[in-house]
Amino acid sequence: MKILIVDDQELVLLSLKKCLTDLGYEVMTSNSVNDAKEKYDSYMPNLVIADINMPEYSGEVVLNNHEYSINASSGLDVVHYIKVEKNHDIPVMILSGNNNEDVIEKGFALGATDYMKKPLSLNEIGIRVKRLIGASNISYPVNKSKFIQNKVIGVVIPCYNEEKRLLSEEFKKFVNSNLSYHLCFVNDGSKDNTLDVLYDLKKQNEGRISVYNCEQNGGKAEAVRLGMLHLAKQQQFDYIGFLDADLSTNFEDFDSLVDTIKDSNFKIVSGSRITRMGADIEKESARAIISKTINFIIRKTLGMDFKDTQCGAKIMTKDVVEDTFQTKFLTKWLFDVEIFMRMRKKYGLETARTLLCEKPLDRWVHMDGSKLSFKDSFKILGQIGQIALHYK
Repeated sequence: MKILIVDDQELVLLSLKKCLTDLGYEVMTSNSVNDAKEKYDSYMPNLVIADINMPEYSGEVVLNNHEYSINASSGLDVVHYIKVEKNHDIPVMILSGNNNEDVIEKGFALGATDYMKKPLSLNEIGIRVKRLIGASNISYPVNKSKFIQNKVIGVVIPCYNEEKRLLSEEFKKFVNSNLSYHLCFVNDGSKDNTLDVLYDLKKQNEGRISVYNCEQNGGKAEAVRLGMLHLAKQQQFDYIGFLDADLSTNFEDFDSLVDTIKDSNFKIVSGSRITRMGADIEKESARAIISKTINFIIRKTLGMDFKDTQCGAKIMTKDVVEDTFQTKFLTKWLFDVEIFMRMRKKYGLETARTLLCEKPLDRWVHMDGSKLSFKDSFKILGQIGQIALHYK
């Protein structure tokens, strides 16, 4: 039994293809309307699964004396091609992250057989496909806990001599925890076997992991900047963010940052460790006092009431990456502050305040080697002054 899957996001195609191939179906994929039409004619599938939110086609169709606009949902053109132009009766399942009932109604009016709303349960996909075209020759258990979300997220993870962390069971679980995340590991000139480990991870998770290799160590700020620009060139991502390789922030918390930005007008949602600061004060009062002093100066410099600018977990829209990551950052540790300063410079202070959101994390832990020394803390004070003068 042959299935054609049409979606403009590579991660969705890869996840659906693996799921249905494991169930024994023969699967072909397409990432555009015109390519889908050509493959449909040559492949003649038993089922077509098409996303109806691919921004490629513009036009009007008339069906049963009703005019339907498909300029915002080009996947409907695939349905129109199969059901109206070809007049074929093969089943077509439409997928959408769109809550607009008019769009869904258009799909059924054109002849769609079934509809699934993202996020997609892989288990439910398998059940519906079996109902539409019958069981395959083999039976394969689908992981019921795996979902394809309605947004595809690119995540940059800077790595410098992280071989041991990357080989841990915790990290392997982290890599496989969400099908809608593409992880871009930036090897920041590592001197151990980090690069070999990264390429092995990529081989095991083809399409879901990429590696950007910096031959020389340029620091976290430059590694993140290059990785973010690398992902911004790809059309499939709705949002792009970054995390630290030490996993001080886990995927559950990062998911909450994504949930916040996708249902809002924010351009950046930044994680905050503020809920942990009380415990840190009791354990290391001197360090906590210095941290609070630095944070106070940063708030005054920014003109924004951010409690924690330095948390290594942020998610943002692609246009922010394209607008604020083009030039190198001035500082090694305070590039997060520079991102906010560049936002302020572009939009003005009042507008920037409405576009930036700070969200407390439920879980955050200091990992070995992740704390700055007292000497580094004092260097930061000079860097804040450098930032204030440069972005004035």
